[in-house]
Amino acid sequence: MKNKYDVMLILEGTYPFNGGGVSTWAHMLCNQVRNVNYTLYSINADFEQKSKYVLSENVKDVIQVPMWSPLEPQELLSYGSKKYYKAVNRKEQEDDQAIADEFIPIFERLLAHIYNADADIEEIDDTIFDMWQFFQNHDYKKTMRSQAVWNCFCKTVSEVIRKDNHYEATLYDFTVGMRWIYRFMLPISIDVPKVDISHLTLSGFPVIPALVLKYKYGTPIMATEHGVFIRERLIAINSSEYSFFLKNLLIRFSECITKLVYYKADIILSVNKFNMIWEKKYGAHPNKIDVIYNGIDADLFVPSPKPVALEGVPTVVAAARIFELKDVITMIKSCEVAKRSIPNVRYLVYGDNNAVPEYTKECRDLIKKLGLEDNFFLAGYHDKPHQLFCEGDISILTSISEGFPYTVLESMSCGIPVVATDVGGVTEALDESCGFICKPKDYESIGISVVTLLQDEALRKKMGAAARKKVLDNFTIDKFIKEYEVAYDFVMNKKAHEPIYLNTHLEQEAMEAS
Repeated sequence: MKNKYDVMLILEGTYPFNGGGVSTWAHMLCNQVRNVNYTLYSINADFEQKSKYVLSENVKDVIQVPMWSPLEPQELLSYGSKKYYKAVNRKEQEDDQAIADEFIPIFERLLAHIYNADADIEEIDDTIFDMWQFFQNHDYKKTMRSQAVWNCFCKTVSEVIRKDNHYEATLYDFTVGMRWIYRFMLPISIDVPKVDISHLTLSGFPVIPALVLKYKYGTPIMATEHGVFIRERLIAINSSEYSFFLKNLLIRFSECITKLVYYKADIILSVNKFNMIWEKKYGAHPNKIDVIYNGIDADLFVPSPKPVALEGVPTVVAAARIFELKDVITMIKSCEVAKRSIPNVRYLVYGDNNAVPEYTKECRDLIKKLGLEDNFFLAGYHDKPHQLFCEGDISILTSISEGFPYTVLESMSCGIPVVATDVGGVTEALDESCGFICKPKDYESIGISVVTLLQDEALRKKMGAAARKKVLDNFTIDKFIKEYEVAYDFVMNKKAHEPIYLNTHLEQEAMEAS
């Protein structure tokens, strides 16, 4: 085989230290893509002690960047046999005059771009480039924590508040806002190893290390969009308890960065067609966008008999990390609806119960309030995910946002019909022959669909067989891996003036490669 490409896979809060759909996807790539060696650039809230996964020999290094650690990434030492941190030498010429003369004008431009919805994308790019250049010679921490930068921030946002004239901001708001900018932009000061391709797993702030490589070496950027970063960010921010000032700042900053990702990416690979609507809305050129559907190991996820302990118990299973986007609250309410017709119905929800403790408590409180202690179980981690779905008669997904969920494909591959909400790419995998599609948060409709399937064995078997066949025809891991190998080849070999291929072109090249 020809020499492998070196790819830096840039992740946030997922692989290899945490589970979930993106981690499943990344683990498949790292284990089975044959034309790539990977460096993992893992952005986490704090320092993670241990990988959740056994890493493939294709993973040559792991760079861990703890964005919210009390210590800066530059101040942390290497850990174990792998270099989780690469120390950055303190820069020369850290005088206040350089900050005032050189950096403040750059910082003022950045703030102006954040608060201007119509800011020119090339000017945004130029500003980030100038920031990167400045931090080639100056210390990030000293600069961003200088009195001059703080004064500039306060003066600029105070003027924005005055012009908007319908909200106020406290000193706490100002402090948190400046801290966000400090932390989100921090990777611009960290040098990264030279690679052939930067591969983003979301179109948000993790683009910064990819931009460093782009500016320094001209390294092409590939972005894979799972759930749409900006859509999920808007949902999370709008439902948060932040002040209006902080919500406004975080939304505008996130939108600014998302536009920059779509502008700088050489190719945008979406896991579904739904994401394209948002990508185009935020400036992605249609010729840059393609779709590669997730795939699973259909030889591992196979139909199996239901466990003896659950025979005769109408059982609904779910694989879901317990946090807001999975909308477990709606799932619990659907259980109460199902219990009206099937008193011994049982929901088994497997997934991390500790991701958002306050949300888990809200779920437990609702279970108790609705009298579902004998019906609804937050079952925690399942050590054999390929057997999980076969514990149930049907499976369920109640998310308010998804990319192209592995849980739906895994359930279908096991011959288990699905009741799911119509979000992201769910309907591109699941249709009326394989299960039921319901509106998000419509717990009555979801509960009725659960009852329909649990009470009709013939329908369950028919839908389960159709689901298995659809996976075998469309969503195998072999097809998924071949398409990514072709995508890496394409990015490395395309000329700058060439248009990005459409999906039919990709599929054709994948078939030729096989």
